[in-house]
Amino acid sequence: MDKVPITKQGYTILKKELERIKAVDRPENIRAIEEARAHGDLSENAEFEAAKDRQAFIDARIRELEYKLGNADIIDPETLPKDKAVFASKVILENIETGEDVKYQLVGPDESDIEQGRISVASPLGKAMIGRKPGDEITLQAPGGQRVYELIEIL
Repeated sequence: MDKVPITKQGYTILKKELERIKAVDRPENIRAIEEARAHGDLSENAEFEAAKDRQAFIDARIRELEYKLGNADIIDPETLPKDKAVFASKVILENIETGEDVKYQLVGPDESDIEQGRISVASPLGKAMIGRKPGDEITLQAPGGQRVYELIEIL
């Protein structure tokens, strides 16, 4: 199995989600199934069907999280080189058109949160940043047109 890179923060978030699902969501859903079952005829019981569907979703999510956590390769951003952008790097980009600076950390798809400045390495901008050095120009085609950034600094 290939290891999947993830930041320590991302690993912790996934682990907490798994713990919550096992400790809270699954037991609540089991109670919902039991309650729906108590209502009688299961063939026409929408509550029972919905609870069973939710159970399948919960079980699938548990398997998915266990797989991701089991194959995680935790990357410490402090140990990374500062000469080029790599997974877990924190970077400052300047939008050439507007002069606006933005700060991002390159993370995996499960960790991305644009509001928190965490951009996926699988996104168009994330892919374009990988391997770039301070001073490099990054051009990408966005839905609103072409955007050009300069990689100012790797933190």
